[in-house]
Amino acid sequence: MPPPIVPRRPSPLGGRRPHRDELAQFAEGTVDDVLHDAVHLLIVGVNPGLWTAAVNAPFARPGNRFWPSLHRAGLTDHELDVTSGLSDADAAHLRERGIGITNLVARATVRADELGAAELREGHQRLEGLVQGLHAGSGRLPVVAVAGITAFRTAWGDRHAQLGRQEGDVAGAPLWVVPQPSGLNAHENIDTLAAKWRQVAAEVEWPGGGASA
Repeated sequence: MPPPIVPRRPSPLGGRRPHRDELAQFAEGTVDDVLHDAVHLLIVGVNPGLWTAAVNAPFARPGNRFWPSLHRAGLTDHELDVTSGLSDADAAHLRERGIGITNLVARATVRADELGAAELREGHQRLEGLVQGLHAGSGRLPVVAVAGITAFRTAWGDRHAQLGRQEGDVAGAPLWVVPQPSGLNAHENIDTLAAKWRQVAAEVEWPGGGASA
C-alpha cells in the first residue's frame, strides 16, 4: 500500500510560470499527489495538463475553475494561486483543511481525451489501492470526488453514470463525481461548480468535527 504522506518535488521551473514554447516538453510528465496523514476529502483529477506538469501543482493552468470554485464553496479560506507552483504555505493549508489531491492517470497530455480506456481503468484500480493506504494510515475513509464524468464512465465501466453521489464506493469510501473544472467545459461556471462542491462537502467529516470546511 502507498504511504499516506507523499513528499513533493520542487517545481521544475523554479517557481515561475512556463512560457508557451516550453509546454510541449512536459507532455508525458507527471505531477506529484498532494497527500498527507489527514485526508478527509480526496479529490481525483483525470490527468495533468502540460502547465500542471510544468509547475508540479494540481489544476495549475490559468483559467481553470478548480481553485476559484473550491474557495467559493468554502473548502479553502482563500483562493489558491498555483499557476507558478504549490507553495509550502498552501500545501499546509490543504492539509489543515483535510484535502488531498491525486489523478486517475499520472501522465500529462494536452487534453484528457488523449487517454486510453485501459489506462483509465488502471487508474481506477490504483485509486482503490490508494484509498486503502490512506485508510490504513489514518484509520479513516475519506470521501472521494472524481472531477470528470466522461473519464469516470470509462474508468468504472459504467456508461450511464451521472454526476453526483454514486451508489458504489472506492475501497469502502463514499464516491462522488463532479464536473471537470477546465475552462473547456462550457456546461459549468464557478458558481455551478461551487454548488456541487458544497454537496460533496456536506458528506465529509471535516477536521475538528465541523459540518463543512
